[in-house]
Amino acid sequence: MTTPDVDVLLTRARDWLAEDPDQRTRTELAALLARVEDGDADAASDLADRFHGTLQFGTAGLRGALGAGPNRMNRIVVIRAAAGLCAYLRDQGAADGASVVIGYDARHDSDVFARDTAEVVAGAGLTPLLLPRPLPTPLLAFAIRELGCVAGVMVTASHNPPQDNGYKVYLGDGCQIVPPADAGIAERIAAVGHLAGVVRVRVEESGGRVLGEDVVDSYLDTVAALATDGPRDLEIVYTPMHGVGGAALPAVLETAGFTSVTVVPEQEAPDPDFPTVAFPNPEEPGAMDLALALAARNGADLVIANDPDADRCAAAVEGPDGWRMLRGDEVGALLADHLLRAGQEGVYATSIVSSSLLARLAAAHGAPHAETLTGFKWIGRIPGLAFGYEEALGYCVDPARVSDKDGVSAALLLCQIAAQAKADGRTLLDLLDDLARTHGLHATDQLSVRVDDLARIGEVMSTLRTSPPARLGGSEVAQVDDLASPGDDADALPPTEGLRYRTADGSRVIVRPSGTEPKLKCYLEVVVPVAEDADADALATARAEASARLLALRTDIAAAAGL
Repeated sequence: MTTPDVDVLLTRARDWLAEDPDQRTRTELAALLARVEDGDADAASDLADRFHGTLQFGTAGLRGALGAGPNRMNRIVVIRAAAGLCAYLRDQGAADGASVVIGYDARHDSDVFARDTAEVVAGAGLTPLLLPRPLPTPLLAFAIRELGCVAGVMVTASHNPPQDNGYKVYLGDGCQIVPPADAGIAERIAAVGHLAGVVRVRVEESGGRVLGEDVVDSYLDTVAALATDGPRDLEIVYTPMHGVGGAALPAVLETAGFTSVTVVPEQEAPDPDFPTVAFPNPEEPGAMDLALALAARNGADLVIANDPDADRCAAAVEGPDGWRMLRGDEVGALLADHLLRAGQEGVYATSIVSSSLLARLAAAHGAPHAETLTGFKWIGRIPGLAFGYEEALGYCVDPARVSDKDGVSAALLLCQIAAQAKADGRTLLDLLDDLARTHGLHATDQLSVRVDDLARIGEVMSTLRTSPPARLGGSEVAQVDDLASPGDDADALPPTEGLRYRTADGSRVIVRPSGTEPKLKCYLEVVVPVAEDADADALATARAEASARLLALRTDIAAAAGL
């Protein structure tokens, strides 16, 4: 016999089933309901997870597992989100016929969700512009301003597991939404009633259209033009990680003169199941194995990877101990140094969890520096931005055209830097050594813990607040900043969940939940002084010291957090 709680959930589920326009999720939910009615406890637990709450719309939009129910990504959730977004845009003054551009990646149902969004946009009296095929997220950000749109939607879950999908919203400035826009959109989503009340008009029957290749070509040409004259002798191995970068980046590289590009064949074609990796994220262990093995066989100079929606860029190089990944902070420093030397004027910005090296680089060139909360929704909004990056492999090298992270343009500039270094008889690692000699060795690392229960993250943060560590990495904790309570300083960042520790020896630890995945992240940085004339042995000694200090920080923060 079912409990009253289960009865309530069954009623919600049956109501949902009655208005679900998707045959696949209707079949899935009907089968689940039959199992619950037969007394299957696992099925009842699954039903509760799907119907006891809803996916919350925030600054990252929506992201979750595909499936039936309000706590999953599906057509009902997407149609309601689109209706809420359109109501918000109308309330903010969007005129009849104002354009909204919609893009999508190659994940399961991305094209369906994009088409549903376009039909809701048309039904709201706005003009939907649908990108012609699965394309990179930065192309969507580019198209918003290129086409003069009031907003943009990108259907993507970026580098999440294959069972997930997501829904990112940009406003007319080409930037991801920030408060209070997220709350305003969420309020209007919550006000959407039954699906029958949401007006939908087929794109072909509205004033909207499926865009041609012109906007794609414009983006690719704009990115390719970022490369200046210089050497092009570089052997590149590239993987799009089963995503949408496989056509975009090779085309850009070829236009810019880089003709020796080998794409990892097993990961070249878009595949929503990501069959060769456990997680389609270049940062995850094993994700780059195929690319690194191919580079070793081919004698490549550089490995480049994009994540599945191509807004992030990873790189690997061969060093004394074999191939190794460059950290996001290392790539960020190389790109910033290149742009500063090229005279790109403006603000150089990064997030609070990224390396402090960018501040030193900017100061050395007399350029302003800014620090933001984590995420390009903040970095992209810095007035006068010249360059922005965050350690999670996100880089913005052309903010005048794309105010978001762009793994295609970042990859192109990194190839140019590597080609010039090769022509000079040097490598990217040599350039990083130069930066260490000039500014000190800034070494970073991360402790990332994936959790099955999000409540665990709250428990860890509570533990750290009630029992803060007195020492980290063998050094006394000199300062603790609760980022959730930044104080009344006019220059203070908006409140965010996180804790920052600074130690007496200059080390830094930041602990915060991931904004897009069920993870708790601890960001570590140490700075080791290096003489300007340091030789290879002295640099090796400094790196060994940095590694030891990072390990000590990692061990101590893990213990303090009970991880």
